[in-house]
Amino acid sequence: MKKLLILLIIISQQSFAQINPSNITIARDSFGIPHIFAPTDPEVAYGLAWAHAEDDFETLQLVALSGKAKVGTGLGKKGAEADYVINLLRIRKTVEEQWSTLSPDFIALINGYIAGLNAYASAHPKEVKYKKAFPLNDKEYITAVVFSISLFCGVDDALPQILGGKVATLPGFNPQGSNSFAMNSTKTTTGESFLAINAHQPNTGPVAFYEAHVQSEQGWNMLGGLFPGGCLIFHGTNENLGWAHTNNYQDKLDIYQLEMNPANKNQYKFDGQWINLEEDKAKLHVKGIPITIGKKIYWSKYGATLKTGKGVFAIRLPATLDIKALEEWYRMNKAKNFTEFYKAVSMMSLPMFNIMYADRYDTIFYISNGKMPRRNSDPAYNWKSTLPGNTSATLWTEFKKIDELPQYINPSSGYLFNTNHSPFLATDPNVNLDRIKFDKNDGWETYHNNRSKRVTELLYNTGKIDYNTFKRTKFDQQLPTQLQYTYGIDSMFNLNAAEYPVLKDVINNFQSWDKKATANSKGAAIFILLYYHLAEKLKGTPSRKITKAEAVETFQYVYDHMMKNFGKTDLVLGDVQKLVRGDDVRPAWGFPDVLTPTFSEPYGNGMRKVTGGDAYICFVRYPKDGSLPIIESVNTFGASMHPDSPHFKDQMTRFQAQQPKRMTLDKAEVLRTAKRSYHPIKQIN
Repeated sequence: MKKLLILLIIISQQSFAQINPSNITIARDSFGIPHIFAPTDPEVAYGLAWAHAEDDFETLQLVALSGKAKVGTGLGKKGAEADYVINLLRIRKTVEEQWSTLSPDFIALINGYIAGLNAYASAHPKEVKYKKAFPLNDKEYITAVVFSISLFCGVDDALPQILGGKVATLPGFNPQGSNSFAMNSTKTTTGESFLAINAHQPNTGPVAFYEAHVQSEQGWNMLGGLFPGGCLIFHGTNENLGWAHTNNYQDKLDIYQLEMNPANKNQYKFDGQWINLEEDKAKLHVKGIPITIGKKIYWSKYGATLKTGKGVFAIRLPATLDIKALEEWYRMNKAKNFTEFYKAVSMMSLPMFNIMYADRYDTIFYISNGKMPRRNSDPAYNWKSTLPGNTSATLWTEFKKIDELPQYINPSSGYLFNTNHSPFLATDPNVNLDRIKFDKNDGWETYHNNRSKRVTELLYNTGKIDYNTFKRTKFDQQLPTQLQYTYGIDSMFNLNAAEYPVLKDVINNFQSWDKKATANSKGAAIFILLYYHLAEKLKGTPSRKITKAEAVETFQYVYDHMMKNFGKTDLVLGDVQKLVRGDDVRPAWGFPDVLTPTFSEPYGNGMRKVTGGDAYICFVRYPKDGSLPIIESVNTFGASMHPDSPHFKDQMTRFQAQQPKRMTLDKAEVLRTAKRSYHPIKQIN
């Protein structure tokens, strides 16, 4: 530990030669949210790293370990699996090859952020839980970013399918995701533009949103959410414009089966020629094991290649072929108008996420964003399934331009929304895009989900709406009239309760349910139990209706579960589902695929604990007079991961009551009302 501390001190002192922490002010508001002010963007990034480390240093250390492919040193075997994937995908090699494509100002930004992390580690050696995490350098940092992005693009699903002997196909209907809404003066009673940012993420961990405000004297003034390790805001608002992200599920990767040489297991056929697989060895470091473990990795023209009992497969995805995603976000952060924002998005380096946009100039915009390959249109190739890996005909090397992606700018309806459903169902049916005009090989979503159906019910043909109605749309807890779940439960509403005397009360409570996800709902208590029971029982089977026999069996399961764990069936959702923070346990509303969703796991004594769902929520109004946007936000728990902090759970009550707090981009107001203002450490002794 002594050697580590000395090295960190040296690196931090080198960083101080470029960044003077006394120029950086971290102002904590009444909820502990950090507002970082400094003359330059790199100094702001330094302050952001410092502030985030104060609140959640352990998670940031895991991000750093991933950049070094040494997660195994901290998390053991499970972490080593991540390290193997980082090696398999050759992420660090790609970073080295493409480093020169990054702009100098962006490199300066990330180096400011890294300097802040390294400085915090050196100043707080007792908090360094994973000693291999530091010092962190810029190329390791970008390696961690590219790895994280590859997970969002489906690597974590595709690899288990390949190794498990299952054919990898496009993901189908997924009830998880996020919500986003944008309206301009055509739809709002006040003539303002409205934006709703609503990410559905885990409540804690490496992809839980952290809220921050960053402001420099170089034109950067942005407030919103970021993931641990983010050196900028991922979605939120600046003085002029803002955007929300939601997950999208177009075809972000392709899987190929290679044709292997019967006489040489390391050769594959490509355009009639036998070619040698490139072979290397991943050196894995696993906590508790004193020796380095070597595991072979392979590479073909298609990309990362795996040998399995059912054949040899390769995976190819745009996410690992471009390292500039974070730089694109940086340009989005600093855009002053739609022209600049669109230019930033036109980099086409961010390989995933829908983008929902609004600004103070009355422009709204939505694009189903992605780095989409230009795939062979020959109908002989099914891009939704495993492809032949023996021909250049399936080896794409070019990407589509931004104008080839589904997008809307100021539709006549005046509103846009996305709930992880089809980009062709994003607004009024009369002005929706025609999906026939877009390449089917891109795998664009074509379906509604429950949330999109409900938004359609709330907004279609309703005329102009006010700001409170806009917020109520996001906080709506009603399922749509026509349910869109993967497994149809209509038969369960039609079952004759009189035929099942023991189950009668359970069936009646369910059938009289108003289909709302409120904590005091008896029907919702039954639904949450039957939902997860059916999801597990029918996992992997095709979408279909629940049979009568399955309905009876499911009601019997719910009855038995309630009687065993609670001694009664007269329960409400809040009895079964809990929002838990430390030793604070509260009744929780929500369930999958309502506009206020929750995702949960077994908690004990028959209850379920919320693990994610409605997480970071932010509403933005852009006044007609051009003044700073009016911002309200709330996060599930609070700004800090430390149980002894007053900000460990101080937003929890507001979150449950759906009452966001007021935020601001005004530096003078922030400093005037801040509960604490300070500088990061000035020197290391």
